[in-house]
Amino acid sequence: MEIEERAVDPDLVAGYVRAGFWDDRGLGQLLAEGLHDSAAQAFVVHSEHRPFRGTFGAVDALARRVAAGLRARGVGPGDAVAFQAPNWVEAAATFYAVAYLGAVVVPIVHFYGPKEVSYILRRTRVKALVTADRFGHLDFLANLDAMRPDLPDLEWAAVIGDERGPAEARFDELVADDPLDGPVPVDPSAPALVAYTSGTTADPKGVVHSHRTIGAEIRQLSAIQPPGPPAIIGAPVGHGIGMLAALLLPVQRRQPIQLVDVWDPGRVLRAMREEGCSAGQGATYFLISLLDHPDFDPARHAPLMPYVGLGGSPVPSAVGERAAALGINTLRSFGSTEHPSITGSTVDTPAEKRIHTDGAPLPGVEVRLVGAAGGDVAPGEPGEIWSRGPDCFVGYTDPALTRAAFTDGWFMTGDVGVLDGDGYLTITDRVKDIIIRGGENVSAAEVEEQLVRMPGVAEVAVVAAPDPRLGERACAFVRLQPGAPPPDLPAVRAHLERAGLARQKWPEDLRVVADFPRTASGKIQKFVLRQELRAEAGR
Repeated sequence: MEIEERAVDPDLVAGYVRAGFWDDRGLGQLLAEGLHDSAAQAFVVHSEHRPFRGTFGAVDALARRVAAGLRARGVGPGDAVAFQAPNWVEAAATFYAVAYLGAVVVPIVHFYGPKEVSYILRRTRVKALVTADRFGHLDFLANLDAMRPDLPDLEWAAVIGDERGPAEARFDELVADDPLDGPVPVDPSAPALVAYTSGTTADPKGVVHSHRTIGAEIRQLSAIQPPGPPAIIGAPVGHGIGMLAALLLPVQRRQPIQLVDVWDPGRVLRAMREEGCSAGQGATYFLISLLDHPDFDPARHAPLMPYVGLGGSPVPSAVGERAAALGINTLRSFGSTEHPSITGSTVDTPAEKRIHTDGAPLPGVEVRLVGAAGGDVAPGEPGEIWSRGPDCFVGYTDPALTRAAFTDGWFMTGDVGVLDGDGYLTITDRVKDIIIRGGENVSAAEVEEQLVRMPGVAEVAVVAAPDPRLGERACAFVRLQPGAPPPDLPAVRAHLERAGLARQKWPEDLRVVADFPRTASGKIQKFVLRQELRAEAGR
């Protein structure tokens, strides 16, 4: 696979190599070393469909045999190989196998439909696909059959499960008798991974990481991971957060892997007790869903959650305060698929900073906050976050997007934040989430931070609704805790008045929802909510 990579300042390259952020090891070598060194560690999949209980050594052996099978079918260095499967051992083995061959791993979230999957396979010119036959209401085989006429680069597909179409192989047929000896040598600056963004915009963007950038991310994020029991991961391994948390960081840290293919809070809480595991990492949804569940027992579950890392979307301070009252320490971080770890907190970060900020820039990472006029803003002033560092991606699969995302080597994140006097960053908004009401900017995150403190409120999303007089007005979508009575708009406004929020920032519309449209990582898809409001207004 060939892409138009962004230019990186040679002095930065030399600095990353000199500091040890970059080396010449490929992703496959990093994984092979970790799986070998911790061969006896547990690898567990909690699933009603395809449960698995084994070791790193067993998964490594399977991956090496799958790699040999892929190579026998023509897969080699630089070829793009995709997989779309739930959090099953076959997904892990495929990921590791593709990396061992020096091919480009293209994970696809398992609940993506034909539109997204077809786009990803075409854009990345995927040569081979490993998929499931079906899962829940999803019929992957039927989707594949419908997509095939539009996929000229797809040479073959293999299917996990009991069914297969006439043109597909069984996954078991990929498992060769003789395993691959070891990882194939690679150019460390070559593409290793294409991770597609999960939909905060209408179309996914293919984010390309080289062996060096993803290797830097693995080492960097592993270094700040807190101590404690291994975590049960429910985020899909086809998404950047799930991929890192489930398949990469535990291997780097030589810690057990615990996966669940369906996020059922009650089932996860049972598994936590049975396995002695933590849970709730990632977007706040995962933690909140556990704390809200009637089976959550603070005396039994909280000790298993001494530290919980939160990120992927703005984290309300109220969530950290609620967790702290239960003895659960939260560690906020900020990043994206493009630049996964920009800032973060550690166990040594003061509690006030851990709860109320998104941490400080991580080693090797530089951050600028840029105002509307194009200059850097002073501490305490909001600005768009620009970043660069050894784990920043090399470009998008679409060169035009790459050119639009960088200025003088800085990645323009599209997020708005504030740096305090100690260098800690707090995310205050997305550029697109700022509501321009009658010419005045309203921060959606500021309103959300207050509304989530209302009794009975579990989650809030505030977005811009069209307004014929003001241009835009704030609309609050609210998800309630189980059994909580729905608030009305006067109650919401009274709460915000008590909180001291300016009247022009108060929502002028309120919607109570059973759940939100979400990305694979659990992040609320605000663009879907905005589209609904525009459609209602006939815009």
